[in-house]
Amino acid sequence: MTPLPSRRTVLLASAGSPLALAATAPTATAAATYASTSSGARRRSAVQYAYVGSRTTKQRNARGAGITVWRVASGQGTWDLLQTVPADDGDPTTPTPPGAIPVNPSFLVLNPEGTRLYAVHGDATNVSAFAVDPSQGTLTLIDTVDVGRGNPVHLTLDPTGNWLVVAFLAVPGCVVTLPVRADGSLGTAAGVLELPGTPGPHKTAQLGPNPHHVVFDPTGRWLAIPDRGLDRVFVAALDPTTGALALNDPGWVQTRELEGPRHIAFHPHRPLAYVVNELRSTVHTYGWNAGAGTLTPLQTLASAEPSMTGDTRAAEIAVSPGGLHVFASNRSGAGDSTPGGPDPDTIGVFAIERHGGLKPVGWVSTQGIRPRFFGLEPSGQRLFAANEVTDTIVGYDLDADGRHLRPLGILAKIGSPTSLVWRAAH
Repeated sequence: MTPLPSRRTVLLASAGSPLALAATAPTATAAATYASTSSGARRRSAVQYAYVGSRTTKQRNARGAGITVWRVASGQGTWDLLQTVPADDGDPTTPTPPGAIPVNPSFLVLNPEGTRLYAVHGDATNVSAFAVDPSQGTLTLIDTVDVGRGNPVHLTLDPTGNWLVVAFLAVPGCVVTLPVRADGSLGTAAGVLELPGTPGPHKTAQLGPNPHHVVFDPTGRWLAIPDRGLDRVFVAALDPTTGALALNDPGWVQTRELEGPRHIAFHPHRPLAYVVNELRSTVHTYGWNAGAGTLTPLQTLASAEPSMTGDTRAAEIAVSPGGLHVFASNRSGAGDSTPGGPDPDTIGVFAIERHGGLKPVGWVSTQGIRPRFFGLEPSGQRLFAANEVTDTIVGYDLDADGRHLRPLGILAKIGSPTSLVWRAAH
């Protein structure tokens, strides 16, 4: 008997042929051939370096080894492993690799010059700094600092490059600024922002302040901080002289109960911002007043496809380089404690309408489970998703209008990948 197609396969097949292509992964050879033939009309760096963070602890059921460094030949679509920076697995009964950094180097950021890389260590209290070899792209540890706050989950550099801003998720979550010294090393905390509010009603995911993301708006003046635990998106300002953080007035916008704001993406040239909410799997559209530093709610819609009836948690959000579309990832299951699946998870594609709100275009398979992260390469012409549970990086070409994600297949096998940053070869 021929097996029946899954719900998600049927949905993808009905969404239009460019999206439906993502329901089946091409072979590695097909992916490489497609990458070669599709890149001729658009400029890309011939070689780039990809830095992938991962989870490493048995507590997280992780299989990651640490931070991996890859040489990526865009024209051929090939990924070659150059280096693994080993990380501890958190298990006292197993030997620690020589020179290991702390557990779960889960989220990464590069400075604009591509000479320094910084990593937070999820479930720990540490942040690490690395020097980047200018010719080989490999990493050398500069230092690791213990901030004394629990579970750092995201980090960003301020426009001056003098301050690293880190979100700590463990209750009571907070945002901390660390000075960046001339040699790239990190100093002790210069500013700590405690976030006010009443926890949401979720019995396990909203026990107090849970800032999950820190990102500067396009002007570099304001810092946006989605907080999963308080159902608020905060707006703060950084003093570039002292590193102190202060909430704006008003300092936040309130969401509906149980939304669980997770990540935010600003429009590249319109006064708009988009927030993906983890607990309800929704996307909020906000008007953004860069002069006043305020967010105004405009629209809420589901991040997952309408036929999704099971548990789902949204994760990542991005705006296409041309500012015409928004992408949002959806993870099956009810959080990290569940396996997710069995069908592959998805990335939703939404068109930005004239008034700034969103209209669903379709949902593309990630060919794996739990896309905790996805992001665009620097050219803005490809998108890469990290499937944390099924240990894969998958790629997509973007059409010129950013509407269609054309699959390149599985490009790399990496244990428990959680973030990805890019550096062009020099």
